[in-house]
Amino acid sequence: MISEPELVGEDEPGSSADVVSGFDAEQGAPSSGRRRWHGALWGVAGALTASAVWAAAVFGYGIGGDGKPDARGYRVESGSCAAMELKELARALGKPEAETTTELDGIEHPALHRIRCTVDFPESELGERDGAAGAGWYTGYQASLTAELHKETDPRPEFEASSTLTEIEGSGVERVERVPDLGDRAYLVIMDDSSMRLNVVEGGAVMTLALSASLSYNENEGESGEEMPDAPEGPEVLAYQGHLINDMRDVMKTLKTG
Repeated sequence: MISEPELVGEDEPGSSADVVSGFDAEQGAPSSGRRRWHGALWGVAGALTASAVWAAAVFGYGIGGDGKPDARGYRVESGSCAAMELKELARALGKPEAETTTELDGIEHPALHRIRCTVDFPESELGERDGAAGAGWYTGYQASLTAELHKETDPRPEFEASSTLTEIEGSGVERVERVPDLGDRAYLVIMDDSSMRLNVVEGGAVMTLALSASLSYNENEGESGEEMPDAPEGPEVLAYQGHLINDMRDVMKTLKTG
């Protein structure tokens, strides 16, 4: 099982550092004649505080009195894949040779808009090539974006539940890390199949930007009978987590302005 996601570089609201008890140890405990009134007053204060915290949480996350999430300016439409420029990843992995591909399972419904799109980065060789034709092992990277805009129901409970999954689409989850200062809540999910995904929720918008790596072997013509050399060590996607986070910021900004 995956433990509670760890927050790096940020304290949780309501942590011990944020709690004020209201009790001064140097003054001692209150007298018995006043204890009952103090308890009643603290009970009222506690109820008021709980109501204020609830209201702050509700409106802080963009859930209005009608229970519907705030769009926060996001627009998710059939042409929204244009937001997937991924400039940081392109600088590190090479500019994609083809346009972004839009998946066919998009949704445009009064309650939910969703788009999915993918982009492939150029293959790169691993180790020495065998011959001019380029036979040998290659690695390739693919990025995918899923963006959803929930218009009727709050997506946060489902979003939080997804951060505790131990398996996603048949691949095991290695660990989950909290990413501070990104949307209302963000998690970096590291998988055990050379992939990672960044999940972000802000108001009614839920976005996932994923990066996966793969190995392939290209043969020379007429060498199908020859023994394939051992596969090299697989590519490491964690080297690009900073690029993924920065590109997600750009995606979010574009989905708001586009």
